[in-house]
Amino acid sequence: MRRPRQLDSPLVPKVMRVMSRAHVRAYRATGGRIGGRWRIGSAWRRGVPTCLLTTTGRKSGQDRTTPLLYLRDGQRVVLVASQGGLPRHPAWYHNITANPEVTVQIGKEALRLRARVAEGPERAELWAKLLELYADFDSYQSWTDRTIPVVVCEPAK
Repeated sequence: MRRPRQLDSPLVPKVMRVMSRAHVRAYRATGGRIGGRWRIGSAWRRGVPTCLLTTTGRKSGQDRTTPLLYLRDGQRVVLVASQGGLPRHPAWYHNITANPEVTVQIGKEALRLRARVAEGPERAELWAKLLELYADFDSYQSWTDRTIPVVVCEPAK
């Protein structure tokens, strides 16, 4: 699939930031009733669940919250650092590589978890499940040269 030219606009990251902030506010204010399902692209009909990921900024040390699609896998929450197929990893991904302690809010429930990047066969297995959840991840991967990271958040042992 051909990469949309619009993705190269310098406005795209700015628009994503503004929309993410509005999403976070609505989600928090309603406990996920508003903003709890993504209905864009391949998710239009059934919607895909969204959560709020809070990381610690690697440079600022401040809490940073991002709305993300997620896959629940037992006690684990699986996330995709796709950033819509943009050429760079999202800031939250860099934050978790610097400090893997995160909070994931699903609805009104806040979970304290530890994030790690899935590799090898585990990544391949989770990627297949993620594509079943949201087929557009496959398009995003085709639009970028980077391997889109799959992040597993799980209870600390």
